Amino acid sequence: MRVVIVVAEQVSLFELASAVELFALPRPEISDWYQTDIVSFGKSSFPGLCETGFSCKQVTELPECDLLVIPSFPVSVTSINPEMRSSILRHYQQGGRIISFCSGAFLLAELGLLNERVATTHWRYAQTFRQRFPHISYQEDILYHYDGVIGCSAGSAAGLDLGIEVVRQDYGYHIANTVARRLVLPAHRNGGQSQFVEKPLPQTQSSVSQALDWAVKHLSPELTIDDIANKATMTRRTFDRHFKKHYHMTPLEWLQARKLEVAKSLLETTQLGLERIAERAGFDNAITLRYNFKKYMSISPSEYKATFGALKNA
Repeated sequence: MRVVIVVAEQVSLFELASAVELFALPRPEISDWYQTDIVSFGKSSFPGLCETGFSCKQVTELPECDLLVIPSFPVSVTSINPEMRSSILRHYQQGGRIISFCSGAFLLAELGLLNERVATTHWRYAQTFRQRFPHISYQEDILYHYDGVIGCSAGSAAGLDLGIEVVRQDYGYHIANTVARRLVLPAHRNGGQSQFVEKPLPQTQSSVSQALDWAVKHLSPELTIDDIANKATMTRRTFDRHFKKHYHMTPLEWLQARKLEVAKSLLETTQLGLERIAERAGFDNAITLRYNFKKYMSISPSEYKATFGALKNA
């Protein structure tokens, strides 16, 4: 799978480094890992901070690739290099995927690629983005949005979360978590989480975190949200309110996601039957497991295993 990282106009070192770490770092232990190029249009050398510099291959046409990554783009720039414009649009029209980090969303918006899509960028650029692109559905309070074709993310670190989501969709849960661990990242941060880190009461946060850790270790069909709230020493009403505020999802959505993560991992790494996997993941039975896979993954457990079990064992 080929990836091209485009340096546009100027270098943003953190975002560029994030893209390189995600997609260009060799991972020989993973079969058929990404093959990545870094290119630019218009010039090949860029000044960096603290008297540093960066250079890459200059092109007039985008190399053929499956995934295009835009680490950043100057917010003030509205005139796009014609060669870059035509190359990126051709890549999209031919079925290629594109993701952007932070201010890179401005380039996607200028090209019309975010029309009729959800968009986001760093919160400090939100007002500017809305003013310039009032026709685009902008969401400020999310980490990233990715529909399988076009993706954009908020601040710098959220680009890593988006990248992990791309890896998850390409290679499966197990490999995505392996990459996340190498980056010392959480295994998964939902794109709908807030960009803004609320400062909760330390005791409350600790009790909720401990309760969630406990829940993951005790997944079963009998486990309820009331059980988790009790473990956090909260009333159900207080727990629901706190959870929604800080995690931007309901406790039930969180619990279903954890069960599916366990099921995906078992499908990728074991030869267990569906009934046994359903039991270990906390579902009532294989029928319930199949239903939830179809509902949230748009794929059956057997199809998932055929795809990602084969990737892992390739």
